[in-house]
Amino acid sequence: MRTKLLLLFCLLCSSVVSHAQKVTGCGFKVPPRSLRSNFSSVYEAKDILNNMLLAISWKENFNIREQNGIQNAYATIINRARWIVYDNDFLENLDSYTATKWASISVLAHEVGHHYYNHVVSSSGSTPPKEIEADAFSGYVLAKLGATLQESIAAMQAIASDKASSSHPGKNDRVNAITRGWNEVKGNQGNTTPSNPRPTIPENTGNVPTIPSPPPAPVPGNTQTDPNADPSWIWLTIQSNKTETVLLSDDGRNFQQAEIKAGQPFVFKFEIYNYGWLRLKYFNGYRTYKLMHGKDYSILWNRRRGNWTLVEVGE
Repeated sequence: MRTKLLLLFCLLCSSVVSHAQKVTGCGFKVPPRSLRSNFSSVYEAKDILNNMLLAISWKENFNIREQNGIQNAYATIINRARWIVYDNDFLENLDSYTATKWASISVLAHEVGHHYYNHVVSSSGSTPPKEIEADAFSGYVLAKLGATLQESIAAMQAIASDKASSSHPGKNDRVNAITRGWNEVKGNQGNTTPSNPRPTIPENTGNVPTIPSPPPAPVPGNTQTDPNADPSWIWLTIQSNKTETVLLSDDGRNFQQAEIKAGQPFVFKFEIYNYGWLRLKYFNGYRTYKLMHGKDYSILWNRRRGNWTLVEVGE
């Protein structure tokens, strides 16, 4: 399951905004289809990512995969391996919409930043501080690659959400973060790595968490750490007198085990999208249910059929 059984990272949840645009999980509006028939993007993901790594003297610790149709790009963990997954059409449309090849490059740099700072192995999901950190990383890398400041912030200025959310900062803060990263390079040409890097990112040893985890110790009233103050957290309970194991997935294909203790809610967020999947044992195998952020659910035992079933807990 993606690390994000949770959480985020990156650019990730969809909601409808003006002009029927959607917003990715990292707070980017989905650009319209190419508006310039004569615009030719030079975007090549693998080469661009390699150039980024060379620019900051960092060894690649992730794989890349093209997945058209998702209208997004995100950093994640799949089967204990680190990935950057991107929609080539989404990035091409973004380049065309902003009239610069640097728009798609900045999005990819943002996702690299999530891996660089080890965001994808966190259990807290997308948070404004993480997104700001990845944005600053993007500005830093684009400056290293030779982009101007305007080219570095083009994507964010064009399609970032104006308003902040509990998981993502607003446009102004994100543009400022990119600018800060870009200025760091221009003010210190000898530096080859972003400032304040996290400890070396561990290799995939099998201990990388890939299932939702209980939230961090809550700070009352803080929507980033207190599920009671943030209705987007999912509370999953089970009608049982012992600990039960269920299967959870970010993408509906790769499932991981999660334990729900008797009498205690399992509180979590899916990392990348605002939904995920729950799989329960059924008489003929398994039955799969879709779980949405902002909803609470209870797993009940149906004594007549001898199977588990899921019900949404009303408000």
